Amino acid sequence: MARVIAIANQKGGVGKTTTSVNLAASLGATKRRVLLIDLDPQGNATMGSGIDKREVDKSSYDVLMDELDVAEAVIYLPTLDYSLLPSNADLTAAEVGLIDQLARESRLRQAIERVRDDYGYIIIDCPPALNMLTINALVAANSVIIPTQCEYYALEGLSALLETLEQIKKVLNPGLYVEGFLRTMYDPRNNLANQVSQQLMKHFGDKVYHTVIPRNVRLAEAPSHGVPALLYDKSSTGAVAYLALAGEMLRRDETKLVAN
Repeated sequence: MARVIAIANQKGGVGKTTTSVNLAASLGATKRRVLLIDLDPQGNATMGSGIDKREVDKSSYDVLMDELDVAEAVIYLPTLDYSLLPSNADLTAAEVGLIDQLARESRLRQAIERVRDDYGYIIIDCPPALNMLTINALVAANSVIIPTQCEYYALEGLSALLETLEQIKKVLNPGLYVEGFLRTMYDPRNNLANQVSQQLMKHFGDKVYHTVIPRNVRLAEAPSHGVPALLYDKSSTGAVAYLALAGEMLRRDETKLVAN
């Protein structure tokens, strides 16, 4: 049964979509069965996977509104080694459409249950806001990866997200936990980045991944070509870093299995 991981941070521009797409591709490269769910109306994970969001006629909106099963809307991408539940601007209407729905916070979880046995990992790319879409992702998830840019407001911005996670854990999803904090767009030559990195490790200890995602031109260019960095330039530091992240995650999972 799939582990469901939400990639979340209410702050924009921290690398959520880059992490979602490249982690999905990296896990897929290890022969794990992966489903990437684009839950952002901007559809960047969809475009970054080579699918034109303007031509999508079956999307995560239809799944949330219970008009389609996940399996009917999923697109298998064999060259990328993962499957995609795409998104487009229609998803903006889900916020309004879910208001009067029963169990509106659990729509995604209910939909995912029907396909969890088909995948090893389900990655959810969340929008940059703590809205009903993000709440659906957090209720559906087993855990959360929080991409964090090492800059001045990083720790302050995390507090609101961690408070939201605690509320969801208390009321809607008791098993939810933080998978890890991922340092993104990291430049070791920047003193502030090093200071914030040290603060993160001081506050969150082992929850901070050893893997660090660097600032990398190839990583930034890959979405415009509709592929993950692994396919765009597998030798780039960005592609290598996300492969390392996937490896670190898999080792943690193996350690948990042995411990249990």
